[in-house]
Amino acid sequence: MSNKSIFGLIIALVVLVVGWNSFFIVSQTERGLVLQFGKVVRDDVPPGLHFKLPFVQEAKLFDGRLLTLDTSTQRYLTLEKKALMVDSFAKWRIANVQRYYTATSGMRSIAEERLSRQLESGLRNEVARRTLHEVVAGERDQLMADITADLNDSARRELGIEVIDVRVKAIDLPREVNRSVFERMSSEREREAREHRAKGRELAEGIRADADRQQRVILAEAFREAEEIRGQGDAQAAAIYAEAYNKDPEFYSFYRSLQAYRESFDSKSDVLVLDPQSDFFRFFQGSRQP
Repeated sequence: MSNKSIFGLIIALVVLVVGWNSFFIVSQTERGLVLQFGKVVRDDVPPGLHFKLPFVQEAKLFDGRLLTLDTSTQRYLTLEKKALMVDSFAKWRIANVQRYYTATSGMRSIAEERLSRQLESGLRNEVARRTLHEVVAGERDQLMADITADLNDSARRELGIEVIDVRVKAIDLPREVNRSVFERMSSEREREAREHRAKGRELAEGIRADADRQQRVILAEAFREAEEIRGQGDAQAAAIYAEAYNKDPEFYSFYRSLQAYRESFDSKSDVLVLDPQSDFFRFFQGSRQP
């Protein structure tokens, strides 16, 4: 290979390297800026193909999509000095590329670490201004809206970051508080159970006493009605007997005597010591003249 060919190859290689370092591409999901000797000369470079001075200027590209900062669970105190364990996250993206690079050197880990501290501080302030009920239920949406607004202002000013939303994933009591709350709830439920059992026993005694009283009243009424019916039956029987006797007294006397004979001589072992002329045997004798 001749010297001319080698020189041409070197020239082509230099042109290729210079050309490679003269252009850069910014995609739709990226935010870019151009540095010259460490100083920002162009910021918020739009998506597309762009030119820069080779070896003098440097292009920096950052993720321009919506990002999520997931913080660890932290302990906060409410207005009544009650501890809460709050787990939250924030949605953010780069708003000012130059400020973002200046504040964080373009490192996402530094940006999220500083944003996490600001989020924790904002949560601590907002929770400290509210009661436990307001944090958990009463003003939870308002709390998140206030934190989002405050965090967005400070993050834009200090980090060039736009905070889109802050959400509280979970709110819980500390473990030691959970235990005491559980024990207090358990003792309260036991007290309520004892009260309900005592009221139940009292009500049962009242129902049982009322049932016993009603039983005695019903039995007494039934006995009275039975005695009245029995008396009415005896009276009717006596009236029937009297009516039958008055119709034929002689036959009635004869019939009663036959019944007496049957019952008296029912057993062969029975022994009667009577005068044969007794009125008891008058139907065994001849008919008497009046």
